[in-house]
Amino acid sequence: MTNNDFFDLLVEYSGNMSFFNKYSVYSRTIINNIYAVVHIPSNLITIDFIADFGYSALPNCFGIISEASLEATGISRIRSVPNFNLRGQGVLIGIVDTGIDYINPIFKNADGTSRINQLWDQTINQEQTFDTIPYGTVYAKEDINRALASDIPLDIVPSKDENGHGTMIAGIAAGNVVPESNFYGIATDSELVIVKLRQAKQNLRNFYNIPEEAVCYSETDILFGIEFLVETAFELERPMVILLALGTSQGGHDGRGILSNTLSLIGSSPGIAVVIAAGNEGNERRHFFGIIEDHKEFSTVELMVGENETGFVLELWGKSPNIYSVAITSPSGEFIPNMTTSISNSTRVSFIFERTTIDIINNLIERQTGDQVIFFRMNEPAPGIWRFHIYKRGDLETGFHIWLPMNEFISENTFFVNPDINTTVLSPGNANIPLTVTAYNYVNNSIFLYASRGYTRTLVVKPEIAAPGVNVIGPTLKQTFTEFSGTSVAAAHTAGVAAMLLEWANKSDIVFNTIDLKKFLLRGAKRDETIKYPNPEWGYGILDIYNAINSLRLRINY
Repeated sequence: MTNNDFFDLLVEYSGNMSFFNKYSVYSRTIINNIYAVVHIPSNLITIDFIADFGYSALPNCFGIISEASLEATGISRIRSVPNFNLRGQGVLIGIVDTGIDYINPIFKNADGTSRINQLWDQTINQEQTFDTIPYGTVYAKEDINRALASDIPLDIVPSKDENGHGTMIAGIAAGNVVPESNFYGIATDSELVIVKLRQAKQNLRNFYNIPEEAVCYSETDILFGIEFLVETAFELERPMVILLALGTSQGGHDGRGILSNTLSLIGSSPGIAVVIAAGNEGNERRHFFGIIEDHKEFSTVELMVGENETGFVLELWGKSPNIYSVAITSPSGEFIPNMTTSISNSTRVSFIFERTTIDIINNLIERQTGDQVIFFRMNEPAPGIWRFHIYKRGDLETGFHIWLPMNEFISENTFFVNPDINTTVLSPGNANIPLTVTAYNYVNNSIFLYASRGYTRTLVVKPEIAAPGVNVIGPTLKQTFTEFSGTSVAAAHTAGVAAMLLEWANKSDIVFNTIDLKKFLLRGAKRDETIKYPNPEWGYGILDIYNAINSLRLRINY
């Protein structure tokens, strides 16, 4: 699992023993009862191999999404009601991210013990083995408490959050209140289960041309992390909110795909609520949508590539039954004519006047969605305007989408000349069952400028709700506080609210899942009379837990 000499591919397992026969020549690791990882020697991974294996087998690469709130979402009002002083008691909040600063006092109980129940650090490989994890080290609450009682805690539990994103979202969702710093965590009586992700293998980063300095996580490691959270909640027999503030522009943006399918399945489980950040791609000019009208032969997409761009990938998704193909004009004017399509083929395009090469995988029927995807891997792209001429075979004007990589995976100087701000919610924020959260400024009730917009490619309403996400106070790695903005902030706020609702349901002998959570929150959302809902910016409105519970509270008996 940790050897860079092997490339990890995701395949469907579904408990079928024929899986072992089919991939008997390769080593394998089971993730859950549906998906598994097949470890392929890196020297076998070519563009042709990937085309034969299938696009969906490629793990996507995810980045972190980030870039006062209790009154705005009705938390203070609901806590003023007798029997509704909800603070997440008995509820777990599970986070898969950059780790946590477990030494920070905001994650301690009054007696100095930790509010972190389990911490799996995927980056620390020790000699001892664990039955439940394939790599890394798990630290139980007892280990963390022993570390906190020591003068040198990192010698006992050496897990650190080097980035700060995981600490920030954990603090906003569940950190202790620090009034003198104007900091107010939401679910202050909940416990945390943390997965610190390891960085994606270098072979995967190289395949996607991801810059060395970018924070990048493999879909495979995220899946293992999610499975750990669910198993922990099951073993402890406690409800859990799963908070995911990671995203990717890869995939069909339609709620399908391995991680999205897994989160929807888990989100349907009793006692589990899944909350996901929508992303901050709305104004970044990294999405294009086009329709080829019947009287036109093709549509031209102009892509500006910045100086010193070493490489990136982009994906074209076309809806069946139409079939799309592409011709390319380089910045120097060199023309690559329209390439033919087949069920699945791969090709490498080279240019005479540029050093650029483009690896192209054309998957006519992608396994997860049934739609066509054309995958472009740009290597040493020449700066300037590239023109992609998109051709269509078929009589329907269903349109096509193209996405560039998300922030940090590509330079800000590479963008579409005529972008579309909609359909920019990152995966897995497009997953059907989880609650997807966008960010707004609660001071002036305006949407966050960079928030990703919906809907999904198949027109499912995403995001579904807006929460405070502009200039919200959160913790830093220096154990101070500062303002943060972004949909990660909004999702963390919502995860704390979700923990409050799970506590209320638990005390009321009601079993909640994500679907139930959404029903309550969407019914209680605040809506502007001048705006039509749902819409691609606000979803169904602004989060308000007081509105969600107020109509029911008189009927609740504890």
